[in-house]
Amino acid sequence: MASSAHNNPRVAWLGLGNMGRGMVKNIVEKGRYTAPLGIYNRTTSRSEKLASTLPSDKVKVLTSVEEAVSRADIIFTCLGDDKAINEIIATALKSSEAKGKLFVDCSTVHPDTTDKLGANIEAAGAYFVACPVFGAPAMADNGQLVCVLAGPLAQVNRVKPFCKGVMGRAEIDFSDQPYGTATRLKIIGNTFILQMVEALSEGHTLAEKSGLGVDNLHAFIETMFPGPYTAYSGRMKSGDYYKREEPLFSAKLARKDAGHALDLANSAGVKMRAVEVADSHLEMVVEHAGDRGDIAGIYGAVRKEGGLKFENGS
Repeated sequence: MASSAHNNPRVAWLGLGNMGRGMVKNIVEKGRYTAPLGIYNRTTSRSEKLASTLPSDKVKVLTSVEEAVSRADIIFTCLGDDKAINEIIATALKSSEAKGKLFVDCSTVHPDTTDKLGANIEAAGAYFVACPVFGAPAMADNGQLVCVLAGPLAQVNRVKPFCKGVMGRAEIDFSDQPYGTATRLKIIGNTFILQMVEALSEGHTLAEKSGLGVDNLHAFIETMFPGPYTAYSGRMKSGDYYKREEPLFSAKLARKDAGHALDLANSAGVKMRAVEVADSHLEMVVEHAGDRGDIAGIYGAVRKEGGLKFENGS
């Protein structure tokens, strides 16, 4: 393979959701690649909207998966669920030009899905690295994600120049470990986020109903738990958890992640009772808000169980 494919690769990005858009922006601004970076989304208007915010010589809107494969050495994917990534990769591997290309998946999917993707990509004569990321969309925008990398060492080393200092603030390196190791950590790690939101939701609701008050509880959280706890607490207090037209972390996708975690736990003979409770509240969020439902809407579900309105009226 030509050295330019390693040192100054041509890059394509497939999937421009809340996370993908910020990751693309940071690659364009800080990444080392042969411009333009090709971007593809099933809804082309989303690609065009993102492209309009970036330098015209640094990015190119692509209209098909096949075009992305043909014009890139490294193809990043960031899709919403297992079905979507399976379909995209199946389409990509039908291309006669897929052989020798490196596919990097940043989606949050079941570890079994990741391992099967790796096997299919290898069978097609291509390379694969699993690269799920930890962090909210704001962290994606600011290049502050944590990238988890699994796959052959040589291929992981080709992906690292796009991680720390570009898309992310840190890397967790699982080089030469099975591909699914990365998504196994991602799925288990997301249960920590889910349980954090559940704990905050219950605490805020009790603070309001017991007379402590949410402002007093928030002051405690700011002091003791700066970072994600404070950010989610602020979203609950302000009413941001129900006011957004587009969720920061879709409740439907959070349910997908919870389902993967519970399946993983069941296979291992482990109970995750707290995840079961949080998932039941996510189900209520989806019933209440549909596609607009956000993971922080668990607060609204806990409020309803406590005899309050879903919306806090802020």
